[in-house]
This record gives sequence, structure tokens and C-alpha cells, in this order.
Amino acid sequence: MPTTELTAPLYAIKADLFRSLAHPTRIQVLEVLSAAPDHAASVSTLLAATGAEASALSQHLAVLKRSGVVASARTGNAVVYRLSRPLVAELLVVARAFLREILSESGAQLAAADDLPPLSDVHGGGDGS
Repeated sequence: MPTTELTAPLYAIKADLFRSLAHPTRIQVLEVLSAAPDHAASVSTLLAATGAEASALSQHLAVLKRSGVVASARTGNAVVYRLSRPLVAELLVVARAFLREILSESGAQLAAADDLPPLSDVHGGGDGS
């Protein structure tokens, strides 16, 4: 089905969402929030969990907030972030299952490669594997 004037913006929105997720620290933040009670955690908790510098974490949180993946609220001196929708946690579960499937396939291929006969060392002096 070809892209139309009506569907093109939807693909752009989806691409923006995936771009907002495209950093290991942002994924880690989302996983911490997903596992937290009420899918919420303070900035100090996120700093401790990610090991990120405060300024870097702030930028990552801003990206996630702009994309609508997280929301924030101030409670006294603390800022608490939460997943904006439960579907974000489900997306992380699917992504992890996808990753496990890929890694299991790679693991099987690596095991099969280990069972191959040794190669001769064309440079000499090696063990032939």
C-alpha cells in the first residue's frame, strides 16, 4: 500500500518516536521507570540507576518528555518522572523479547562456528583455529 498524504505524517510521527528511544541511557531510564512502582521514579533514582551525569540525564529526559513517552511532576524539591502510558512498558517487553530472539539465533550460530574444523594459519605461528 503506497504512502499517501494522510499516512505520511503517521510514519513521520512513528520515526520521531523511535528516534527519541535511540539512545542506551534513554532505554535504561524507561526500563527503570517500567519496573518502578506506579512506573515513576525521582531524578535522583534515575541518576543512581543510570550512572549518567545530571546534565546528560536532563537532556535525555527532555527528549523523552518531548516525544510524549514520559511526563514529570514536581514534588517539593524533587522532580518525579513517570511513563506517560502503560503501553510504553509493553513496548519495552516486546523489544526485549525481540532482542533475546536475535541473540539466541546468534548464539546458535556462534556455537556452530566453534564446531567447525580448525583453519590452517596462513601467516604461520598460530594455533590454526
